[in-house]
Amino acid sequence: MQRILHIGIANEQDVVLVRQRARQVSSLLGFSQQDQVRIATAVSEVARGACQVSLGGRAAFGIAEFERGQCLQVTIGAGNVTSGPLPDDAIVTAHRLMDDCTVEQGAHGPAAVTMRRALPPQPPVGAARLAEIAEQLAKDSPVANTYLEVHLQNRELAATLAELRERQEDLLSLTRELEDTNRGIVALYAEIEDKAERLRRADEMKSRFLSNTSHELRTPLSSIRALAKLLLDRMDGDLTAEQERQVRYIETAANDLSELVNDLLDLAKIEAGKVEVQMAPVVVDNLFRTLKGMLRPLVDEARVELVFEPSGLTGPFESDEGKIAQVLRNFISNALKFTEQGAVRVSADVDGGAGTIVFAVADTGIGISPDNLQLIFEEFSQIEHPLQRRSKGTGLGLPLCRKLAELLGGRVEVESQVGVGSTFRLVLPLSFPAASGADHDGH
Repeated sequence: MQRILHIGIANEQDVVLVRQRARQVSSLLGFSQQDQVRIATAVSEVARGACQVSLGGRAAFGIAEFERGQCLQVTIGAGNVTSGPLPDDAIVTAHRLMDDCTVEQGAHGPAAVTMRRALPPQPPVGAARLAEIAEQLAKDSPVANTYLEVHLQNRELAATLAELRERQEDLLSLTRELEDTNRGIVALYAEIEDKAERLRRADEMKSRFLSNTSHELRTPLSSIRALAKLLLDRMDGDLTAEQERQVRYIETAANDLSELVNDLLDLAKIEAGKVEVQMAPVVVDNLFRTLKGMLRPLVDEARVELVFEPSGLTGPFESDEGKIAQVLRNFISNALKFTEQGAVRVSADVDGGAGTIVFAVADTGIGISPDNLQLIFEEFSQIEHPLQRRSKGTGLGLPLCRKLAELLGGRVEVESQVGVGSTFRLVLPLSFPAASGADHDGH
């Protein structure tokens, strides 16, 4: 420790002097008014205790290293102990008001207390600064005047009370602001809950409307398709070339509308929670054979090759084969639509570490830009491209695939590069989660 000054403690006047010096030293070291009061109070309380229990006590002030910087260090030791150890209340006060307090045990209990308070941010205190402080202390040597000290303590107490009053007023103001904020938050929560309820009702109405509309449209569309087929099959006589062209337009439009109606109905069922998962063993090779036969009419073999790669998976896994086929059928039909030359490859692989099976549909088509990778999963969204205009769709297929994948406990992934091609993946668990299965079956 770099010494500043020592003061003997023999009587009550010395205790007053120690308090005055503690205030002076802390002021010269740049402590705030509040910190000066804290330091002076802690030091004087310990000095008072030392005066009560001993003869020839001593207070030492200095600068020491403390944690990451310098500190004011004050050590007060009892001299010849006459009536027991230092009082506990003095030590408790020192612990509360100082940054650190170390108690040295003597034969009869606590015999010396070292208190530390970190210095305010400032350049390190060196020998030159210590000399200035010593000179100033010598020049301003106080007189141990108890009356004057009581007067100073009263002023400090009044200043502290005024500050406490200000803080209390600030606290009351802050409390009122918090109460106002809480009332606003409660009102906001009520508004959010009201909007959520309205959205839920709107969603229910939308699902009901889609479901009812889809059912209402199915019958007339089926009739239009059947009538168009009868005309094209010449059941009522021959058609002219122009009549056949117009009837084929009707048939194509009816087929497109039927596809839209089916997708709308499926989405409405999923959102209403009315789609049940029919769990059964799924054999990949059988699934691929079914898809190959179903999609063969869509393949223009002169331009695009549809390849189902051997899976090598001999054992079945638990899932809903119909919904898997629906997702893969959508992936493959999209790939065939947007691939002018090359191949569409369908594969299945097991990721044993993750406990999943991954179905992939890779094409060499037009590809999708990074900006549109999320857009394609939004309902009724389609990407602008000449092929898109020639192959009109509903914009519901991929959103439906994502919802079906989530229903099966899995997810849909996509990787794509413009002009190179796309790969869509359906990632499913090898065993359907029991909790999810129970939830869906309950609908």
